[in-house]
Amino acid sequence: MDKEVQELMEKKRYISEEEQKKCRRVADAFAELEEADIMVLDAGRYGFVKLQYYTPSIGFENDVTFVESREMFEDLWNEWMHFQLFMLAEENSIGDIDYDEVFWCLPIAKQKELMDKKKTFEEKVGIVL
Repeated sequence: MDKEVQELMEKKRYISEEEQKKCRRVADAFAELEEADIMVLDAGRYGFVKLQYYTPSIGFENDVTFVESREMFEDLWNEWMHFQLFMLAEENSIGDIDYDEVFWCLPIAKQKELMDKKKTFEEKVGIVL
């Protein structure tokens, strides 16, 4: 490979510095997802990477790269919500139904509490979504 082309490739950024700062705040806000075996790592100039479904023999089975904070926020919000619904289903011995169905089985007050959490995350991130 030509040395000039190689140097250019090494310097290319796939995420702007501003988006990298915003994505860092999003990752920090959703750090509790580590309980659900979801890791979000800063991959430098490549963006942020969400890793999930870890098994010792294989490693992480799924990875997604983000370069936009809005997209990352929505993805992590959905992961957070699904984890909450999974935990609630497990606590209440609700089996074999979809996460959305679990949500609609909850009391209205609990549904509101979960949905209000999105605003809390938005405020914690401090960016307009």
